[in-house]
Amino acid sequence: MTEEKKPAKVPHSLIVENRRTLTATGVSNVDSFDEQTIVAYTDLGELIIRGSQLKINKLNIETGELTLMGDIISLTYSDNKPVGGFFSRLFK
Repeated sequence: MTEEKKPAKVPHSLIVENRRTLTATGVSNVDSFDEQTIVAYTDLGELIIRGSQLKINKLNIETGELTLMGDIISLTYSDNKPVGGFFSRLFK
């Protein structure tokens, strides 16, 4: 019997600089993204970033780090947590 290794929980933090750059830690997954909306998951729930011209500069799921640039309009949390990976949601 093999055990699946889960990534270690990383403390969650957000740093927003001049509403143009966002650095987030503790990110476990990015569900979707386009130039207006990025949906990321943290251990504390779903994080929705809205704005314009949003671009992900860096995403490292192993370290839980997400860096993005653009015109950031809002950051919203909800309690929705990911149930599985992309394929598990795709084949429901």
